[in-house]
Amino acid sequence: MTSGVPVEFDDEDQAFSERVATFAQPFAADYLEMAKSTEFPWSAGRALAAEGLLGLGTSVEYGGAGPTSYVRLGILQEQLSLQNFYLAQFAYTCNMMAPLLEHHLQSPDRASWIRGLVRGEHVISIGVTEPDAGGDAAALSTTARRVADGWIIDGQKVSISFAPHAVAVLVLARVDDAGITAFLVPFDSSGVSRVTIEDSGWKPIGRSRITLDGVKVADAMRVGPVGGSFRLVLNQIDHGRSIIGLMANGVARSALDASIVFAKSRAAFGRNIGKFQGVSFPIVEAYTQLEAARWLSYRALSLADLGRRFSREASMSKHFAVESALEAIRVAVLTHGHQGFSEESPFQAMLRDVSGLQIGEGTPQIQKIVVARDLFGREYV
Repeated sequence: MTSGVPVEFDDEDQAFSERVATFAQPFAADYLEMAKSTEFPWSAGRALAAEGLLGLGTSVEYGGAGPTSYVRLGILQEQLSLQNFYLAQFAYTCNMMAPLLEHHLQSPDRASWIRGLVRGEHVISIGVTEPDAGGDAAALSTTARRVADGWIIDGQKVSISFAPHAVAVLVLARVDDAGITAFLVPFDSSGVSRVTIEDSGWKPIGRSRITLDGVKVADAMRVGPVGGSFRLVLNQIDHGRSIIGLMANGVARSALDASIVFAKSRAAFGRNIGKFQGVSFPIVEAYTQLEAARWLSYRALSLADLGRRFSREASMSKHFAVESALEAIRVAVLTHGHQGFSEESPFQAMLRDVSGLQIGEGTPQIQKIVVARDLFGREYV
């Protein structure tokens, strides 16, 4: 992309989009069954890896595809979400974590951690949220204390996605007065325990509460400089916000596409219901909102690719895209009537899954604070 305001993809991005769409289409039929199960989609991860879609942005020496753009990552997540939300979730966590470890994990065993992600053999959680520190991530109370041969970590983390199935968690901890530092903590470390949270959505992904009680880790498991990890993670969160917007957008567009097909075949009062403006106009309005949200997300990602500030656009795109997606799915439910309310249709699962996207990487209120600070200045917000 050469502009900060993309209006269309270049030929390579368009070809990539079509390639991902072709790959993901067979997984569409699995979504509803997966939404009802707590079984992690390892087979989908292996398929993503075989297609070379888990190594975007990761060096070839680790099995990755090499450098990529944030726009390209957005295309991947959008196209996967159009077919199967959980396929997109698997790709998202691996493609965000692998480059972070490549560039910032100190361990000489870095390659095995990264290759496991790229091959779809394991996943790694990120532990930011705590019982008393959610949106206010700077208020973390988990501590890391330096000892002669490493660090001792104590604290609790909550609402940690992927944790029931992950091999490790990237823990953000406070180091005395030095600031926030990140450590890669294997779940089989002594002193680590986790309890699965029962959720209404995201069932295959899962969340856990994690307790770290005197957990000893080597300095080699540090990710980033001492006291300098908070900015690394915030940068990841900014990129993630726009990508999450595209994931929500993809799910919602699939719901509207199904609604159009249904409205063109369902008959009432002597004609197809799609011929009634009371049916077609809400779909038109929802599609318009999705299209606007979609390009706002790509604008944020293209600004990131250009090395320009994009926090405001990222926060705008996240809260606007997810809210637009939820409204679009509600339109799909109403278009399908009693069928849309049934658990035999995918729309109830879509509502639950997209609702979860409102929370991760910051609630709508947090996004609006970010935007308001940019517009008014921090002294006003």
